Amino acid sequence: MIKAMYPYLVTNGNGQEAVRFYEKALKAEVLEMKTFGDMPSRPGEEMPEEMKGRVLNAHLKVGNTDFMISDTNPGQPHTVGDHLSIALSLTDPDITREVFGLLSEGGEVVMDVQETFWSPAYGQVKDRFGILWQINTVTE
Repeated sequence: MIKAMYPYLVTNGNGQEAVRFYEKALKAEVLEMKTFGDMPSRPGEEMPEEMKGRVLNAHLKVGNTDFMISDTNPGQPHTVGDHLSIALSLTDPDITREVFGLLSEGGEVVMDVQETFWSPAYGQVKDRFGILWQINTVTE
């Protein structure tokens, strides 16, 4: 079952600044903000210092609308036009995979559906119309 759909803005290393800006300009409530530095560490994989302060995911509430923000990884291209996506939250991993598969028909898989530390099933796909979708299973 689809739980929610909302805009998702990707910034180029200035995500924390964007969160503060939209908090003030839109009177948004910041419900959560995690940085890449908050991610669990992996043995033998040291995170570059410039990456630790970048926003992994920020969840803002603007009126009744959810609004998400994250930064690119250092060195990852940031293309204006590709920096806004639609995030889709679902409650069942099987339905997440089904919707992901349907959206990927004629499109391009950016990140195949996989388990992450925040979700049992998360993936990114650019549909055949060029829209980037972030498909996420929520468990709460």
